[in-house]
Amino acid sequence: MELPFSAPLELSRMTVRPLPSLISPPGSPGPTDHDLTVIVPAYNEQDRLPATLAGLRDYLNPWGVDYRVVVIDNASTDKTGQIADSFGPRFSTLAQPIPGKGAAIRLGMQACTGAVLAFTDADLPYDLDSLRKGYESIVAGKTDVVFGARDLVESEMRARRRLIRTVATTVFREVVRLLVSRHVTDTQCGLKLFRREAAWDIFTRTTIDGFAFDAEVVYLTHRLRLPYERVAVTLINEYSSTLSLSRHALPMFLDVVRLRLRSLRGAHQLAGYQPGQTRFAIEADTRRRAA
Repeated sequence: MELPFSAPLELSRMTVRPLPSLISPPGSPGPTDHDLTVIVPAYNEQDRLPATLAGLRDYLNPWGVDYRVVVIDNASTDKTGQIADSFGPRFSTLAQPIPGKGAAIRLGMQACTGAVLAFTDADLPYDLDSLRKGYESIVAGKTDVVFGARDLVESEMRARRRLIRTVATTVFREVVRLLVSRHVTDTQCGLKLFRREAAWDIFTRTTIDGFAFDAEVVYLTHRLRLPYERVAVTLINEYSSTLSLSRHALPMFLDVVRLRLRSLRGAHQLAGYQPGQTRFAIEADTRRRAA
């Protein structure tokens, strides 16, 4: 453990906007009604999504965990929003008209009701054994946040990555290391899990709608003093992505810089938030003292 510095059917068309500041948010995440929610953000993914949902179903059913899979239809113009309906009652869709992967994940993390909330990408790039390891670590009380990490020695890259994407990933990791976190350098790995209370504390405070939202999630995990672990992943495919280096690289860089500048100006003081204020934080503090 590192201590640094699904969805209800009636919510199927709900939209959640981020809070404007980092003051302690009102309310609470409410009760859970199943073990695990897997959130899949999707923008125009009608071709790849059926195989992804089938892969999740085929892995999760034999496992025996009480799960839900929630597709976040992120302003798609194709039939993405209709696909989950054919996979049975454990699968559903939420519509998020605000563009951006960060906006999609924010909606899912605030609306879904699993005891553990996870997200992965629409092409299902990682072997799902990493999902299970992260889930079991949270359920065992070892941690409250799990970050998939491609830069761990134990991680495997079974799919061939394009050179330009590998270079861009390396550069972005260095930027994140300098500006956001020295400990979680692979912020962009598309597999993350959260105890539901931790997800609420983080995602009611996120402000970045685009692809750089992962860096903000890592930053807030540190600032909220939430215990986290990194888990090795196995990359099994890397198909074409909605992430375009030509269109998104500069906005991602600028979002991270702005995140750092807001921190330096004191915008992330988390006014009104004290560790131990919530049941979740009390449990986290207890585990830290016992460690």
